[in-house]
Amino acid sequence: MIRRDFETARSDWSRREVELIVEDYLSMLSDELAGRSFSKRAHNQALQSLLPSRSRGSIEFKHQNISAVLIGFGYPYIEGYKPRSNYQELLRHVVEDRLEGANAVRVLAEQLVSAPVEVAPSGIEWANVEEDVPVREKSVDLTYGQLRSARAPSVSVNYLEREARNASLGRAGEEFVVSFEHQRLWESGHRRLAEKVDHVAKTRGDGLGYDIISFEHNGRERLIEVKTTRFGSMTPFYATKNEVEVSGREEQRFHLYRVFSFTKRPRLFVLKGSLRDSVILDPIAFRASLP
Repeated sequence: MIRRDFETARSDWSRREVELIVEDYLSMLSDELAGRSFSKRAHNQALQSLLPSRSRGSIEFKHQNISAVLIGFGYPYIEGYKPRSNYQELLRHVVEDRLEGANAVRVLAEQLVSAPVEVAPSGIEWANVEEDVPVREKSVDLTYGQLRSARAPSVSVNYLEREARNASLGRAGEEFVVSFEHQRLWESGHRRLAEKVDHVAKTRGDGLGYDIISFEHNGRERLIEVKTTRFGSMTPFYATKNEVEVSGREEQRFHLYRVFSFTKRPRLFVLKGSLRDSVILDPIAFRASLP
């Protein structure tokens, strides 16, 4: 079954098939952004009846392809569909075309990324907050970065970048990590260290290249930069030149905490050391000076 699903997923889809599955995905994305419940299984079953040559696994694979395309366009993706980057160029064209008329998705995305956020949801189970670093699915042909740069999208608004500029979300994420670090040290018996956790972005300003000073169990400082999103764990984040440089200069102490699904059930994973080693850094802007 796994082999069949892979072979089906790799065979070329017709334009009509691609249009049907993109329409289905954007319908689910609208529901997710609006906080409405929906069944991925029911959507898959409905698509199987419309696409008789496509299996359940093939349809799910294509949904994951759409997630990767949306990320490249600066849109959120459906959290349950982990991005897969080995997709047809036709899929990219159809998603781009459909986004131009997807008014509901655009309005909902804009509202979400701009909405103020004060605190994390209540009832957090701190023992279940930290997760392993997610692994991006590798393309069998081209890397995601190569596919993303193959043709610049005409979609004009990068909602993920707008969310990254939401100061209230960033500050709420930092406060969440301060509480997480306090809890981590307190529960491990290092209560004196727990009381010394310092939210330096608040007490000293934003220019340090990290937001929080916490501690290892041996008392060594842990420098923490926090990046927060409402969306899934594979959502790209934005790092400043200073943060990248500090991560390299302080690679033994530097930790980036990626907080995700913040307004639903906040969780995080941790990238340790230099960002040049732990992520793919994609330059998106350049400073231009006259010669």
